Amino acid sequence: MNHGKKNNPLSRKYGHRKSILSNMASSLIKEKRIFTSLAKAKELRKYIEPIITKSKINTVHSRRIIFSYLRDKKAVFELFKDSFKKVRERLGGYTRILKVGFRYGDQSPISFIELVDFNTTSFFHTKKKFKSVRRSKKKKIKK
Repeated sequence: MNHGKKNNPLSRKYGHRKSILSNMASSLIKEKRIFTSLAKAKELRKYIEPIITKSKINTVHSRRIIFSYLRDKKAVFELFKDSFKKVRERLGGYTRILKVGFRYGDQSPISFIELVDFNTTSFFHTKKKFKSVRRSKKKKIKK
């Protein structure tokens, strides 16, 4: 039976898994996009979404709770800056996971996880409008 097994242990013990997720979460907040394996990205999403939700309340208590998860002062400071205002206005779904390919050594799926509101290179955020190309059937030859 599979009762009570919500998380993927990532073949690591509790302390190591906690450290990995903490480090990846602070890197994601600082860099806005990180490349990792698909399993780690899925676990990181479950770890960081509640942290970003807690950052909506800007109090000393919420800062201390978030610091207990991240253990990185710069990441906590970055999370409460005005540049994250757009993220805090979202109701949820702060991250996006995109599959990139496979790792060369062991063929494990590689993906990148990014914060949704900081992606400026996707198709939806480009300001250039694409026109459809219309081609005529045949040019008429003048005689």
